Amino acid sequence: MQLAKSGISSSDASGAAVPVSAAADASATPAEEGPSPARAAGLVNDAGAPTGEELGAQHGSLRLPVNVNVRGLTLGVIATVAFVFGLQWAKNFFVPLLLGIFIAYTLSPIVRWLERWHIKRAIGASVVTALILAGLALTVQRVQGEIFNIVDELPSITHKVSKMIMQASDGQPSTIQQVQAAAAEIEQAAANAGASRHAPARRGPPPGAVSPSQTPGSSNFRVMDWLLAGSMGLASFISQATMVVFLVFFLLLAGDTFKRKLVKLTGPSLTRKKVTVHILEDINTSIQNYMFMLLVTNALLALLMWGVLRAVGIENAGAWAIFAGVTHVMPYFGSLLITAVTGLVAFMQFESLQMVVLVAGASLAIATLVGMVVTTWMTGKFAKMNPAAVFVSLLFWGWLWGMWGLLLGVPVVVVIKVVAERVEGMEVIAELLGE
Repeated sequence: MQLAKSGISSSDASGAAVPVSAAADASATPAEEGPSPARAAGLVNDAGAPTGEELGAQHGSLRLPVNVNVRGLTLGVIATVAFVFGLQWAKNFFVPLLLGIFIAYTLSPIVRWLERWHIKRAIGASVVTALILAGLALTVQRVQGEIFNIVDELPSITHKVSKMIMQASDGQPSTIQQVQAAAAEIEQAAANAGASRHAPARRGPPPGAVSPSQTPGSSNFRVMDWLLAGSMGLASFISQATMVVFLVFFLLLAGDTFKRKLVKLTGPSLTRKKVTVHILEDINTSIQNYMFMLLVTNALLALLMWGVLRAVGIENAGAWAIFAGVTHVMPYFGSLLITAVTGLVAFMQFESLQMVVLVAGASLAIATLVGMVVTTWMTGKFAKMNPAAVFVSLLFWGWLWGMWGLLLGVPVVVVIKVVAERVEGMEVIAELLGE
């Protein structure tokens, strides 16, 4: 018997050991001698080079060959970055559009129900829109006094905060005061740098003296600038809310017009039309179920918060309960914000750590009960989403659009999942988003 040389040996059909070098030499034999045992076993290719299985056998593990199209990958990355930048740049357009579409999807069953009672769609859409606006106005009117009380208490809250900061500093300059003093010195140095070329340098105040920028009555904060910024923000919110109301009305008035147009644009193929109809129906059902779930859970949380805050003795409990119900629209982050705000309100009112723990703990318990039990159960029943994928998508949409991204992120992901389940080539996305 002749021993094989260095290298990993492979076995032929009869079980005898065949060296790799011998397999490579055998692959170079003429075609009439037939394929070599190593080539027949898939250990070498037609050129005699070891294949992936042979390399895996040499290194003790198998390797998965991956073919990367560098040009296509580069174009895909560039297109994705441009698309994300476009979404962020056109935030003021896409946020009212998506919000109006989702609200219209939610209210469309009511309009269809009115049509069954022989009420025209135009009248039904007008009635539904008017009732929604009237309900919002009535709610604001009921809590208007409590909202004004909160605004009136802002000066006293500011006084309490400044008093606590002064007591915590023990007569020494606080961190905020030190930062303000450093900022004032940097600003003074920058202002003197421009005048140093034409005028002699100004001496600073003697040690122990108070500079004009640090006098008690001086401040770089301008009330008019703050009022102007607040007025601009309020005007922008009112304009976007008006656009959403009109968009909801026109979408309710249009009915299934756009759905029929989308089905028509898919082409003459009957299969494509059926797939498009199924996608639109699934989107419609998913959005309606999700918005219904939001309405039920947030209303339940607001009622529970109102009862608990009123029982504890928190002032303006109705306004804070509505704030909690609106904030809970943001998954995960809303519960943390509710806990922090209610704890701060309890501290400002009672100035007791025990009351802070009680109110914050009760708020966290209610948010956890509603969010983790009711919302999770209803979301799993309606959307069947992967919680980890939903959380990652919320991080992305929150980074992209802020608070509005946290609100609209889940419906957008639900729509993407529904489309991915029906469109060929998007199975990977559907699998990642599904349970």
